[in-house]
Amino acid sequence: MPIQITMPALSPTMEEGNLAKWLVKEGDTVSPGDVIAEIETDKATMEVEAVDEGRVAKIVVPEGTQGVKVNALIAVLAAEGEDVKEAAKTGGNGSAAPAAQPQTEAKPKEAPTADGGGRAAGAGEGDDKQQPAPTVRADPFHNGEGESRVFASPLARRLAKEAGLSISAITGSGPHGRVVKADVEAAMAGGTAKPTVAARAPEAPAPAPKPMSDEAVLKLYAEGTYDLVPHDSMRRTIARRLVEAKSTIPHFYLTLDCEIDALLALRKQINDAAPMVKTEAGEKPAYKLSVNDMIIKAFAMALKAVPDANVSWTESAMVRHRHADVGVAVSIPGGLITPIVRRADEKTLSAISNEMKDLASRARNRKLKPEEYQGGSAAISNLGMFGIKDFAAVINPPHATILAVGAGEERPVVKGGEIKVATIMSVTLSTDHRAVDGALGAELLVAFKRLVENPFGMLV
Repeated sequence: MPIQITMPALSPTMEEGNLAKWLVKEGDTVSPGDVIAEIETDKATMEVEAVDEGRVAKIVVPEGTQGVKVNALIAVLAAEGEDVKEAAKTGGNGSAAPAAQPQTEAKPKEAPTADGGGRAAGAGEGDDKQQPAPTVRADPFHNGEGESRVFASPLARRLAKEAGLSISAITGSGPHGRVVKADVEAAMAGGTAKPTVAARAPEAPAPAPKPMSDEAVLKLYAEGTYDLVPHDSMRRTIARRLVEAKSTIPHFYLTLDCEIDALLALRKQINDAAPMVKTEAGEKPAYKLSVNDMIIKAFAMALKAVPDANVSWTESAMVRHRHADVGVAVSIPGGLITPIVRRADEKTLSAISNEMKDLASRARNRKLKPEEYQGGSAAISNLGMFGIKDFAAVINPPHATILAVGAGEERPVVKGGEIKVATIMSVTLSTDHRAVDGALGAELLVAFKRLVENPFGMLV
């Protein structure tokens, strides 16, 4: 019986992937454990191994195909003793899901006429007489609900409202036609005023505005003045998650300045003391700490010191994490990824430094495993190396916090009544206000500042 090979789910959240490359061709024999294809997910390129033995009877999805749904048929194997051609015919009865196509805005329906028939004005039929549409006089006192503003005393208005009468239907006898109490009482006695319009039910909230369609955007630019670069799966995922984060998470921001001269001095001492190790390229230091490595350690220790902030929000319960697993945003071609340093609070600075170099290198080559970038309890985004002074980062769910780190720069500070120069680094903590309130976020940020300004605390 033919064996069907389907698009595997390479992570718990994967819904589709790109079939980047086939490493076998039709007619090849494969065994369990053989690498047969490379699949691109939104974050990494991963190898797919065969789990059965047989010959490749048919490749259903060619390499380079994008947006292949999980569990879609991608190839057929002929089992031992089966005819390859027959297996290709009988086994290939599925098809891969096509790549998602960008949706265009639906054409708005033509507004119906007053009689509900949907005919355009002037499109009369047979003996149906066209009635001229009523005109609305421009009135600076029009109240938007079918009645113009009427001058009346407050008492007259209250009486009319209590009696259910329309104030605009009452003729006023006061100065300049002002409606007074006697006019309302006369209308109530004579029954000459029409009742007020029943209060309308509250309208449903307006739907969220839709983004401009592709066609609407392109109409704004002249032909030949742009190039279209199709979105890959990573860019689409980043866009979807950012929209999800900003539309569902109530962001709250806290900014603090940290003096980092002591941290820079400690970093230099540690790097100068690094032992030399032999490599194929020659001798080199066993480690070389960056400021970012020390920030990871400080943030992880702060999360452990303030455990109520080391959480994730769910609708049913608060997820309080037992470890400080810190994700670090790494820029890669076409987007970014957030590899995670697990239990960063328990690791030495040199271990964090070497681990981050390895994670960043494999991230740029899209070789990370899902468990290396999924989950985590908080994140760091550092743009200081680009000279950015301060910024606010978007929370990466399910995290409840993300620390945005700016550049360290020399600034004048007042110490003991004197102006001195110090190296200052601005950091901004974005918090999910459902999980981390302002005071709790401030406590976390102060704990981080204390460690950064007294960095020897990270060594004990």
